[in-house]
Amino acid sequence: RLQCQAKICMPKIYVICHNIRSRHNVGSIFRTADAAAGVSKIFLCGITPAPPHLNIEKVSLGAEKFVEWEKCKETWRVIDELKKERVEIVALEQAKNSVSLKEFKTSRKNIALVLGNEVEGLPESVLKRADKIIQIPMYGKKESLNVSVAFGIAVYKLREILYDGK
Repeated sequence: RLQCQAKICMPKIYVICHNIRSRHNVGSIFRTADAAAGVSKIFLCGITPAPPHLNIEKVSLGAEKFVEWEKCKETWRVIDELKKERVEIVALEQAKNSVSLKEFKTSRKNIALVLGNEVEGLPESVLKRADKIIQIPMYGKKESLNVSVAFGIAVYKLREILYDGK
């Protein structure tokens, strides 16, 4: 389902949070989803905490009131439902078959960005369901980013690709 304004259909970006443990990261994801990306909906799956919670609300500055969200038990069910709606499933993970975020291209109108656990990442069962796996190039000694920071970088680029064709 595309959001249509003045007969122009706007792409949708969904976010699927798989077993993200930190309430602070969840709050940050909400805030970035609202302020910088215009995310349509966030799915909080598995053990990912959901509002209302003081730590989520403190970090999100109330963004959880403006971004639609849903608490879901199983990530794979959310992915399968979105696939039925022809949403492209894009996992953010360092994997053998991932492509650089800089090289990612899509022909679809709607994307779901899947984020994984801060320590373990995304399990193989989720990666197998993804249409594409993307990763953020790393240039320093550290080989990973905080999940909410990685989300901000990835969703901003995905929004550019969907809305501006860059």
